[in-house]
Amino acid sequence: MASDTVSYSVSQRILHWLVVALVFFNLLLPEGMEEWNRAVRQAGAATAEQVASANLHAYAGILIAILTVWRIVLRLTMKSPALPVEEPPIFRIAAKAAHGLLYVLLLALPLTGAGAYYLGNEQAGDFHGGPLKALLWLLIVAHVLGVLAHQFYWKTNVMKRRTVG
Repeated sequence: MASDTVSYSVSQRILHWLVVALVFFNLLLPEGMEEWNRAVRQAGAATAEQVASANLHAYAGILIAILTVWRIVLRLTMKSPALPVEEPPIFRIAAKAAHGLLYVLLLALPLTGAGAYYLGNEQAGDFHGGPLKALLWLLIVAHVLGVLAHQFYWKTNVMKRRTVG
């Protein structure tokens, strides 16, 4: 829902940054899950400490999925700022596609991760840690570059809408 709203709601902003923090936690600190995976593959079992570390990664992923569903519900039910008029049409299309794909990935990564961790599905784990993870990194870089273009090239208020409102 686009409108004359100039900023995202406080709940939308908080959810956005919570998801950002959890995503970076899981992307930058996957060692607990990797250690558990190595132990299970090599020794057939993991220590309680390895399971606890892997659980942190898994629980963060589950929370990402839950918060993403909540974000989608808020996006569909609350007013959101209109796209900046300064942004060229081709970039608007790219932004919409990238945001849609980000939402898909923020659901697909936890689902494939859960499939690997809880169900032992190696293909899900390979897909999770391979192409999906790489695509997420690519979209994060594109997203940050888009925000920087808005801030410094088109001089819009996109960054302000997601931070202070």
